[in-house]
Amino acid sequence: MDKILLIDDESDVRYAFCRLLDSPKIQITTADNGEQGLKLCSQLRPDLVIMDIQMKGMNGLQTLEKIRKMDTRIPVIMMTAYGTTKTAIEAMKLGAYDYLLKPFDIPKMQQLIRAAIQTSRDMRRTNRLKNQKAPAEKESGGYWRVGEVTIRLENQKAPAEGELGIVGKSEPMQKVFKLIGQLAASQATALITGESGTGKEIVAQAVYQNSLRSAKPYLAVNCAAIPENLLESELFGHEKGAFTGANALRIGKFEQCHRGTIFLDEIGDMSLHTQTRILRVLQSGTFERVGGNKSIQVDVRIIAATNKNLEEAVAEKEFREDLFYRLNVVRIRLPALRERREDIRLLVGYFLKKFSASHGVRRKSISSNALRMLEEHDWPGNVRELENTLQRALVVAKGEAILISDLPPEVLGEETLPVANPSPENASPPTAQRQDAAEFPNLANELFQWAQKSPDLKILPAVERELVRLALQKTKGNQIQAASLLGITRATLRKRVEKFSIKQTLNIR
Repeated sequence: MDKILLIDDESDVRYAFCRLLDSPKIQITTADNGEQGLKLCSQLRPDLVIMDIQMKGMNGLQTLEKIRKMDTRIPVIMMTAYGTTKTAIEAMKLGAYDYLLKPFDIPKMQQLIRAAIQTSRDMRRTNRLKNQKAPAEKESGGYWRVGEVTIRLENQKAPAEGELGIVGKSEPMQKVFKLIGQLAASQATALITGESGTGKEIVAQAVYQNSLRSAKPYLAVNCAAIPENLLESELFGHEKGAFTGANALRIGKFEQCHRGTIFLDEIGDMSLHTQTRILRVLQSGTFERVGGNKSIQVDVRIIAATNKNLEEAVAEKEFREDLFYRLNVVRIRLPALRERREDIRLLVGYFLKKFSASHGVRRKSISSNALRMLEEHDWPGNVRELENTLQRALVVAKGEAILISDLPPEVLGEETLPVANPSPENASPPTAQRQDAAEFPNLANELFQWAQKSPDLKILPAVERELVRLALQKTKGNQIQAASLLGITRATLRKRVEKFSIKQTLNIR
């Protein structure tokens, strides 16, 4: 019989779990606080502990730490409606089996419980004292239904903004936070991958700040920003007279980081020769300064990052395969911003607060239309591009709120569909309408002649507005059909509707 201990100060949640786990194969015991839970854990030695973080008295993290000291083979699933970056990392750093944000789905919780119990069996059978983490589950849904009982589990508090400089509550970012916590508790080498602007250096700093080496040096080196002939000297130092201009002994970054952490950013741009020297440090902890022959021993943890596909680089013989496997002990893949759009709203709030403080101005709000524009943009520059966009908008905004007009053209999509003032009231649309593509040159000529008669008229915006208005009129306000008729996406259509204030006249939903 599998023994499960549930620790939660909410009686409804305890009751729901008892109904959920009601089985002759499961013995479930409950506690309403951390102190009681510890006593029961010591007596029962359960196969699994499921525990809330926010509890009166001893909180979940404190209880988790004591359970781990008691028996590292007991998997502990942490859950909370108050999810923050810091608590996620701290929970995984302390050895939690997994960390879930409320609300979550019953079937997925059941799957996680089964996996955790199986892990408990495996650890006891093999006597291996280590956590084996199950695949992270998607947190969704808003209700627990157990028999006739339905419990609404809502997030009552948004995640704290920007602990450690990382913001996000999406599933991909929760996986990142968990890996940061697990990495922080170890000495393993790590490889951080992701597109430019996703925040790889911030993640590396978070691993360092939560690690056992946090009191020791941390240095970051951008391997792509330093010329190849100088990078070796930067990393390993050089002896006096090693090359022209080497007028004195130089201590490199690896020596400066002894017993600390070095972050090698854009390592995919490093030359094969320098890669070989990095490999030696990883294998033996030794190196020589440029121009020297004395072997120097160091104890340095390496965290590397790249926006390149290193597997392809290995296949093309541009990156050493042995170095790749040495670096790729634990990989953290940072999602592109377009893969976690649900985090954009949180990021906007974080950056507006940050820049208002740094610029010494009153914190501004943002209009719902402008926010929707930001959420729909693909963000090729990722979080860095969003950050720069909001900083610009905060500076140019004239009122108390950031409006669509304060956003840059690339976010508005104006590089493909020019937008200006709508047509004057006394301007009428061209009378000729052609459907045959062969007639387009003639139609364009007519439009141009019409524009010459009204020099103040901006012809492209006027025609664009009329086409959008007619398409919506013909489709009775159905934006999907109107977008298809115009050959554009629905998102682009919405931008045009808002720019031309068509929404106000057509009452489009």
